Amino acid sequence: MENIRITSTPYDDVFRTLLNDCSHLIIPLINEIFGEHYSGQEKIIFSPNEHFLNQQGGNEDTRITDTSFKIVGTETKKYHLECQSSTDNSMLVRFFEYDTQIALDEGNIKGNVLTVTLPHSAVLFLRHHKSTPDTLKTRIITPGGTSEYDIRVMKSQQYTLEEIFEKNLLLLIPFYIFSHETQFEQYEKDEIKRKALQEEYEQIKNKLEELLNQGIISEYTKCTIIEMSSKVLEHIAIKYNAVREGVKKVMGGKILEYEAKAIRQDGISQGISQGISQGISQGIEGTVSILKNLGIPPQTILAKIQEQYNLTPEASKKYL
Repeated sequence: MENIRITSTPYDDVFRTLLNDCSHLIIPLINEIFGEHYSGQEKIIFSPNEHFLNQQGGNEDTRITDTSFKIVGTETKKYHLECQSSTDNSMLVRFFEYDTQIALDEGNIKGNVLTVTLPHSAVLFLRHHKSTPDTLKTRIITPGGTSEYDIRVMKSQQYTLEEIFEKNLLLLIPFYIFSHETQFEQYEKDEIKRKALQEEYEQIKNKLEELLNQGIISEYTKCTIIEMSSKVLEHIAIKYNAVREGVKKVMGGKILEYEAKAIRQDGISQGISQGISQGISQGIEGTVSILKNLGIPPQTILAKIQEQYNLTPEASKKYL
């Protein structure tokens, strides 16, 4: 698979990649955070994560949300999820900006009444402390009265490996290493403790393999989870070479050629499926995203989408 680029927002990037490329992992997360009972058969429709906010003086400022989407089941609900490595004072302000802009994007004016629907919002904290709240709250004071709503909080470090697999919260696996972060220095010096960490990751890899054999996840999903786990590890353990290389040795390894072919085919199928269910344009974008993540060269991607979607060379270039 493609070597991972180092960015200033590595954990956000991993979160977005998992949500967009393995979207079926979203449903168990939503069930856990909001107490929903989705079956997993619901349709997920992603919204643009780039929003333009009007500022004083007429300027526009761009805001990027981690992800916002609708789940279409017996009813349709909007959700907005953010991933935070730790709390910061500006987070509530950003949430309010995002939530109101998401609401305005689909606002409805009928007569002289504007109706907007705020999304169900939540934040995933990768680190937490005793002072980290269980919910965040936004209170809006208007001339017509006061209204408030909660932003749900999920703390990834509170979940054991057993709970992650019991509740099918596979999206948390790449961030599981955060629960060991405070012990990195000990692991670096103590081979026995480091070996225990590696055995834990051996369990993760074996459990993912079991889910694959049971048909619960695909080869593509398994490899994406492992790849994203490696990306998180590269950043969080950058100063601890023995820790980093020990876990990578267990989780990593080259993808066999037959596996790579299966993943490519799975990725292409996912992109085509998105095209059918969400529109050809989104389908093409999905295909391009998946093939990029698989390390397919740009010219090969261009040729593939031109053939698959009957595009001209000029029309296909905009998707890269």
